[in-house]
Amino acid sequence: MVKKIKSLDKFTRSWITTNAVKILSGYEDGSVTLRGLHYRLVSLGMTNSVQHYKRVVSGMIKARWDGLVPFEKFSDHDRETLGITAAEETCVDEKIDEAKTQIKLWMKSYSKNRWENQNYYPEVFIEKKALIGAFQSVCRENSIALNPCKGYPSLTFLNDAKDRFQEQIDAGKACVILYFGDYDPSGEDIPRSIKENLQRLGVDVKVHRVALMKEQVIEWKLPPAPAKVGDSRTANWDGLGQVELDAVMPKKLSSLCQDAINEYFDDDLYEQLMNQSAEEREKYQQELKKFVEEL
Repeated sequence: MVKKIKSLDKFTRSWITTNAVKILSGYEDGSVTLRGLHYRLVSLGMTNSVQHYKRVVSGMIKARWDGLVPFEKFSDHDRETLGITAAEETCVDEKIDEAKTQIKLWMKSYSKNRWENQNYYPEVFIEKKALIGAFQSVCRENSIALNPCKGYPSLTFLNDAKDRFQEQIDAGKACVILYFGDYDPSGEDIPRSIKENLQRLGVDVKVHRVALMKEQVIEWKLPPAPAKVGDSRTANWDGLGQVELDAVMPKKLSSLCQDAINEYFDDDLYEQLMNQSAEEREKYQQELKKFVEEL
């Protein structure tokens, strides 16, 4: 029988808010989720429970309205605005200046695709869409696709991935998925499911599970909670307890992602690519200049 948390304990809204303000001062705007804050508070002694998580959510709603925490501090990738409503007045002179800037940038923009001569074709898969912020900049800097799975990825999602992997396999590359997910029965099983379903779709892709691992949970002293009773895999799982990926600081996740990418990146091949790029850039600029002059 699960012991109920007393309505009055030391983890009050005041305690949560005071500690949350200190914790959040170390995060850039939009780089932490409410779940991530919850786990930081758990590391300070708060119980890892639904009741206390709800207190964190409630406390942060009030803290934002009271001006103690900026509204921009948290990320919510499950709710995103798509596109914009273009309503600003257009100025032709500004458009001319913008076009001139774009032409200059185009003249200097020639570059080779970062992975085109590499032996591996990697993509990053993460279990939760809410954690995109911790991975987005690293993947962008390394020109790698980022795939939020939202749990077990659908067959439609995997079929789209299969097409990308097959194209690279045909080009002679070894494909690898760098996977980041929770430490719990499903989090450990999702990589297996991804690999097997991709095999059934006709492609053999290495799935490298980067996090969370048992040894990481122990080393980083992450607080586990009982595995979900509703998860059919819990009965046959002998893990330490459920720990969500949100418990890891975004900077550490970014570093883990970069380290994993580095394992599959050949610097010598990249240097060869940059030398080729320098030779081709001169031709690119000459042809563009000629084209603009003839307009």
